[in-house]
Amino acid sequence: MANIKSAKKRILVNAKRAARNKAIRSGVKTAIKKVDAAVAAGDKAAAVEALDALKAEMGRATSKGVYKKNTNARKISRMAKRVNSIG
Repeated sequence: MANIKSAKKRILVNAKRAARNKAIRSGVKTAIKKVDAAVAAGDKAAAVEALDALKAEMGRATSKGVYKKNTNARKISRMAKRVNSIG
């Protein structure tokens, strides 16, 4: 355990931020699973709806600094490709 006051604060702040980041990542993973489930079921309307929800969730995660901009774009692009493959 740290002895210096600023080091103690860093430990607390890092734990708080890690918890927030974990919650945001978890939400994104859940949204991805919903898109995958809709694609697997072949339900285009549900897949498009889930993709829109995923875009919003990823946008929030990116604005908070959890994901980088290109990571966001890559994940959205891959999901959109899956949704469009339903045809």
